[in-house]
Amino acid sequence: MKAVLGALALSLSMFTLPLAASAADKGSADEAVAMVKKAAALIKSDGKDKAFAAFSDTGNSTFHDRDLYIYVYDLNGVALAHGNNPKMVGKPLIGLKDNEGKAMIKEMVDLAKSKGKGWVEFKWPNPVTKAVEAKAGYVEKVDDMMVGSGIYK
Repeated sequence: MKAVLGALALSLSMFTLPLAASAADKGSADEAVAMVKKAAALIKSDGKDKAFAAFSDTGNSTFHDRDLYIYVYDLNGVALAHGNNPKMVGKPLIGLKDNEGKAMIKEMVDLAKSKGKGWVEFKWPNPVTKAVEAKAGYVEKVDDMMVGSGIYK
């Protein structure tokens, strides 16, 4: 009986280990919120220029961790910094839609203006897997902009 239970436990662990490993490869909601708070603190302490440079530096592990990165938009939806796609910087993206037609930047801006912080769900390409996945972006209003990061579900 012990041998059967041991074999069963081993079999189950073979199925659950890949799940645990894949969860560890993705940032958590708490980690995304913590990254946004660090980003907001850096903007306030060192100014926008230094902070935006840090957010854009892919070697900076404080603002680039697995699939987590920082993005910053003004309250008109213009990208000010983007840790995953620097080509977005300077572009008015208020009308940007995910592949299901959701204007997620507009929704984030509206949320930042109305509540100061919160989560918005949308679909977005994962920088690690390159696949379009369900994502939730956490944003906080900081002065005249919003700072965000997101998790892939």
